Amino acid sequence: MAGEREIRVALRSKDYTYSLVLSHSHSLVSSALPHFLLGRFPGGPLPCAPLFIAIAMAANPSSCARAHHILSVLALLAVACSVTAASSSANGGGSIVVAVGKKSAVLSLRELEWFAAARKIRARYAQPMQAQILGEHKKAESARTAATVLELKQHFPTTIRSQPAGSERLLAADEARAASLQLPRAASTQSGQAVAEVPLTSGIRFQTLNYVTTIALGGESAGAVANFTVIVDTGSDLTWVQCKPCRYCYSQQDPLFDPTGSATYTAVPCNASACAASLKEATGAPGTCARSGSGSERCYYALAYGDGSFSRGVLATDTVGLGGASLDGFVFGCGLSNRGLFGGTAGLMGLGRTELSIVSQTSSRFGGVFSYCLPATTSGDSTGSLSLGRGDSSAYRNTTPVAYTRMIADPAQPPFYFMNITGATIGGAAVTASGLGARNVLIDSGTVISRLAPSVYHAIRAEFTLQFGAGTRYPAAPGFSILDTCYNLTGIDEVKVPLLTLQLEGGADVTVDPAGMLFMVRKDGSQVCLAMASLPYEDQMPIIGNYQQKNKRVVYDTVGSRLGFADEDCSYI
Repeated sequence: MAGEREIRVALRSKDYTYSLVLSHSHSLVSSALPHFLLGRFPGGPLPCAPLFIAIAMAANPSSCARAHHILSVLALLAVACSVTAASSSANGGGSIVVAVGKKSAVLSLRELEWFAAARKIRARYAQPMQAQILGEHKKAESARTAATVLELKQHFPTTIRSQPAGSERLLAADEARAASLQLPRAASTQSGQAVAEVPLTSGIRFQTLNYVTTIALGGESAGAVANFTVIVDTGSDLTWVQCKPCRYCYSQQDPLFDPTGSATYTAVPCNASACAASLKEATGAPGTCARSGSGSERCYYALAYGDGSFSRGVLATDTVGLGGASLDGFVFGCGLSNRGLFGGTAGLMGLGRTELSIVSQTSSRFGGVFSYCLPATTSGDSTGSLSLGRGDSSAYRNTTPVAYTRMIADPAQPPFYFMNITGATIGGAAVTASGLGARNVLIDSGTVISRLAPSVYHAIRAEFTLQFGAGTRYPAAPGFSILDTCYNLTGIDEVKVPLLTLQLEGGADVTVDPAGMLFMVRKDGSQVCLAMASLPYEDQMPIIGNYQQKNKRVVYDTVGSRLGFADEDCSYI
């Protein structure tokens, strides 16, 4: 806007950075500041007063410290206002945004006890899953609504008795997944709503550290529609579920999908483009043709993962339900032979970038945009969300504005989403490493633990160890699986954790949630590890996994070629 001014003022203390951005005319500042101090602002509420109290109490419990932090913020506001008054003669609208950037946080170790909650939810999830699908019973009347809801959850394994053994198996699977993503080292939708939102939850109950959601499959009659829990994976394209008659399938908690029960199910013919170029781009291999028992030719897919997992079956189309949205002619894999590290889920949802991904197939309705919010807790009652479509900000609950960075494509790895990390800090201290900004970094919901270039990981580990007080405050514990920096926190309820902030190309910063910094191996606290790992080689592809994406609204805008990040409490109960 012509004549508009923007003033940025920052005030730093030991544990917090207070910043104020003013973009408005002097008259607006004068009228807005009293409202701002009282937690109100023209055009909408701002929870400023609770924010001041939270800042003061989190920094120091003493009343003196509370007063000091509140006065610091008030002084910051006063300085900003006076600067704006002296420099602004513009007219028009404006806004005030306060951002609090934390360098460290107090973390309760109970938040990391993901195995302990398994006992609490076993009985709960013996009940039918249908009641968890928000908006499911409102599909008919919500065809024109602005949004519906899908859950993202991470459920607890009910069969793992030994925490270390169960954790090690799952982390070993994650290591195989991360290794499989590396390149070889060279020496028809229907009209309806514009946004669909589905609940997203932890997959721990299905014996996976990935996040899961529930989709509906089948059409034409209520009895033909069935619900299936699938892993949400931004590093895969083809969505598939296990189907009858399954010749070689792993055990899943949902019933198998029965194609004969759906009037809208159709096998993809061999001469369809989906069977050739599209399938090859999505899976690495084109489809093969074979005649069915009825004599018609059908397209068969074969999808292999680097960790040895696979899915093989018929490429088909059917009606898929995402919360309150229903889409006809959705291409998916009807798996007849499946094996691998999928836990007890029914299959996988592919959110990659090629033509057969759910993002591309729904782009005419949802605009090639999706986002998710991964809950930090693994409680069975805690759900995040997966949103398809741009929608409006009311669909999100972010507490900071969405900051964007460039989305980078790699022709050699078409399904993947890349970005550039230019810098990093630990607890506010800058980290220097040759690997920062040297290579594109993959952001992936299907990898759990982030993998960093050796130079970057060693620099982050050294600074974290220095600030966390290893050796002097907390004794070292043996490494665990891929995690080499562990501590014995037996008898300790809370620890002050220095936080990792990633500085992205274009100026966006992402600070890892406290729950994403430490991984609890043993529930008695005797083995708690830094939740990051090093790649074997400096020239390999770094990966930001889902463990470091907790409590973030992560936005994938494939049309605008950008990735967005904002803080958000993703535990919707």
